[in-house]
Amino acid sequence: MKDIHGERILILDFGSQTTQLIARRVREAKVYCEIHPFNLDIEEIRKMSPKGIIMSGGPASVYDDGSPLIPAAIFDLGIPVLGICYGMQLTAHLLGGRVEKSERREYGPAKLSIIEPGEIFHGLAQSPVTHQVWMSHGDRVEALPEGFISIATSGSSPFAAMRHGTRPIFGVQFHPEVVHSEIGVDIIRNFLFRVCGCEPLWDMRSFVETATKEIRARATGKKVICALSGGVDSTVTALLVNKAIGEDLVCVFVNNGLLRKGEAETVLSFLKGLGLSVHYVDASERFLDRLAGVSEPEKKRKIIGEEFIRIFEEEAGRIGEVHFLAQGTLYPDVIESVSFKGPSAVIKSHHNVGGLPEVMKLKLIEPLRELFKDEVRKVAHELGMPEELIYRHPFPGPGLAIRILGEVTRQRLSILREADAIVIDEMKTSGWYQKVWQSFAVLLPVRTVGVMGDERTYEHVVALRAVDSLDAMTADWTRLPYELMARLSNRVINEVRGVNRVCYDISSKPPATIEWE
Repeated sequence: MKDIHGERILILDFGSQTTQLIARRVREAKVYCEIHPFNLDIEEIRKMSPKGIIMSGGPASVYDDGSPLIPAAIFDLGIPVLGICYGMQLTAHLLGGRVEKSERREYGPAKLSIIEPGEIFHGLAQSPVTHQVWMSHGDRVEALPEGFISIATSGSSPFAAMRHGTRPIFGVQFHPEVVHSEIGVDIIRNFLFRVCGCEPLWDMRSFVETATKEIRARATGKKVICALSGGVDSTVTALLVNKAIGEDLVCVFVNNGLLRKGEAETVLSFLKGLGLSVHYVDASERFLDRLAGVSEPEKKRKIIGEEFIRIFEEEAGRIGEVHFLAQGTLYPDVIESVSFKGPSAVIKSHHNVGGLPEVMKLKLIEPLRELFKDEVRKVAHELGMPEELIYRHPFPGPGLAIRILGEVTRQRLSILREADAIVIDEMKTSGWYQKVWQSFAVLLPVRTVGVMGDERTYEHVVALRAVDSLDAMTADWTRLPYELMARLSNRVINEVRGVNRVCYDISSKPPATIEWE
């Protein structure tokens, strides 16, 4: 079997909001890729031996103080390079071209005229035919570096795309990764297959075989304890480890007191139905005691993450000699939890990533840490998981603690659990549960005046959130039918004691995150 990681494409992140979309487009072409900070050491790049490098866009100007720069030597590695937006401007700047502020900035749709098809425009119609692409830039290339030629123009730029005459170096001023660029997928595929010579080896059947083999090589004859939450991520992780090492896997399901209504009983039932041996730990009081008086979101996440690890270490001690902890960390968790030097920053700590104590006795097995959510669901299909489990809405590791803004108390948990149960029930009854990526309730740290039964009330506010997404890296708020929103509001206010107002969150990601904390 060929190495599915052998066709690696390296994406250097210069701070673009759409860097993850580049990765999505590459993965959709069945080629493995990784996102790394722009300042990745050139020797590390050489060791990784990528088939190609894609330089993302970004908000900076090449002339800004502290703008993200790379050594020009990266172009001497003999590795094909595609610069996108800022990536193109930086390529021109480093190789002797001239970049200046554009007289007319281009944001949004633009018409692209291809004047030389070459490799990346292979199969695409040339001028006078134009193609819609998506621009987002204030600078533009005014003079090409020596050895480069223009291969496309736009209304505001004579150099909307460029290539070197003899070396595999390309640049496009627009964003081929976004859906608004109608030829974007063709350009990325041409770069992958015609320029880099990649093979489409990245699929989930191959991934299952490779992951199983790697886990078996690393953990055979050693005990692995798996953190199970009942979500698709941790369940797929358990099934992969079980497939690799069988009875050496011990699954532990911890009730942290922050679960949904009836969640513990439901999860235990279907996990046993999958043939997994599950050890149940009720640590509700322990978590709630640790969270008492804590309101700051990051502190809540850290406390929950650390407490999880401590419990697993204790359980491992009871089981005997355990070497590894398996958990369902995904690629978005890794990306959002790592602070790159430069424009990117930590969005949130993830309890699987940023919440780990500095000293942990167990080594980690994280077979899904290079996958996006939709890829995990494909793995679940390969492993034979039932549809009902595969398409359960994502539920955060810290549970309801990060859907309660402010301090987590038993009373506030009770209110949110009831509201959350109504949301799930109505979404399923209406047929909208399968149509959205995620839907849930949030308890706000404010009270408002209301009138119930001709009496004044001063009670809590619940916000409802439903989003559409592919991999949680970007998301848009769902336009639920008014009739459904009315039923949700009516039921929550009438059935949940202590709530007299319901709001609907119409924020997209970015700039907001999906979860409120």
